[in-house]
Amino acid sequence: MLNATGQMGRRESAGLRVMIVEDEPSIAMLLAYNLEAAGYVVERIERGDEAELRLTEEPPDLLILDWMLPGVSGLEICRRLRAREQTRMLPVIMLTARGEEKERIRGLAIGADDYVVKPFSVPEVMARVHALLRRASPERVAMKLVQGDLELDRETRRVHRAGREIHLGPTEFRLLEYMMEKPGRVYSRAQLLDSVWGQSTEIDERTVDVHMGRLRKAISRGRQADPLRTVRGAGYSFDETFGRD
Repeated sequence: MLNATGQMGRRESAGLRVMIVEDEPSIAMLLAYNLEAAGYVVERIERGDEAELRLTEEPPDLLILDWMLPGVSGLEICRRLRAREQTRMLPVIMLTARGEEKERIRGLAIGADDYVVKPFSVPEVMARVHALLRRASPERVAMKLVQGDLELDRETRRVHRAGREIHLGPTEFRLLEYMMEKPGRVYSRAQLLDSVWGQSTEIDERTVDVHMGRLRKAISRGRQADPLRTVRGAGYSFDETFGRD
């Protein structure tokens, strides 16, 4: 849903992860403040080599990448991202002080999806972030997620299964929403803690098991199939085959 300014609402952006790789603290803080105010989960990194490691470990939903960075340049990071299957389609916005046309063409040719020249307008950058995420991950911003007979409505914050309304607490709702976005993907307990509870949380990983148990009990009754999978030694997943029988 778009608001009066044509931007995504906070509910639609909630949980979406944006990584900012920028070595100028003032610029990184400005972007992070506005993105977090819009509901995004933000990670800030100053060095290119550190960013490359994090991108390998856990790619975000969108990357804002400075051209000139210590360690590894943003241009080289972008080139390597496009060469790897895991990050080939990751949306990338390049930030740079280079405004010449040939430099913009170079950045786009290497694989950047968009290009913003410093100094920039924050509303413009936010609009570009929203637009890129809508194109790249429509399932992340859809107001309703439906798998089999299970339906989650982000706008009303309600969940139904086979016509029955399921009453979930806020944490269980976020857990279900997060896993329904990418059926089949296995999330570790640490990943779920970061994405659902937030990176600053000091909650023990066993808390995830407690909330998963509550979620299972709420959405599956009697002989109803359980759409949540426990992957031994790895974590949890929403069964991608759920509802196909």
